Amino acid sequence: MSDSADATSEIHVRPAEPGDHSAIGRVVADAFGSDVEAALVERIRSSPEYESSMELVAVADDDRVVGHVMISRALMHSEGTARSIAMLSPLSVAPNHQRCGVGRMLVHESTQIADRQGEPIVVLEGDPRYYSKLGFVAAGDHGITMPLPDWAPVEAAQVMLLTANDPADRTLRGRVEYPVAFDGLD
Repeated sequence: MSDSADATSEIHVRPAEPGDHSAIGRVVADAFGSDVEAALVERIRSSPEYESSMELVAVADDDRVVGHVMISRALMHSEGTARSIAMLSPLSVAPNHQRCGVGRMLVHESTQIADRQGEPIVVLEGDPRYYSKLGFVAAGDHGITMPLPDWAPVEAAQVMLLTANDPADRTLRGRVEYPVAFDGLD
């Protein structure tokens, strides 16, 4: 799939369904080259932080799942308070559909849903070279810190500011706490 316009025109994004779970697991494992992230998806789904309305799949014309994204909940700790925020993780695209715009479609659709639901921000940990092209910026520039693995640069902590974001809202600055589903991923 060398022509990204042709590749994405054959793909559509829709909400994930229970019948997609095994295909999603395969896509996630293949994309990361590990079953760890596929197990993370299952742990998130069984956690109270799971948001079914923000779990999406990219599907090829033959109804094959070729990509997956989910936004779930995390906590922002700020000045002695904690508030729930949206966190994008993980994003996965089948290796034979990577670099064709599928990931961009999934991120766009999921963050649009978060925006329509009134979320002020979406945070993530990821490659700043990729996510900056999709509207994410350095979280630190907005007073947000995230726990990062030793190998990750500080710029891997990123945020997308959505329509409901209020720069004066001090509860949107602070330290992000990943949910228990993420324990043991380092």
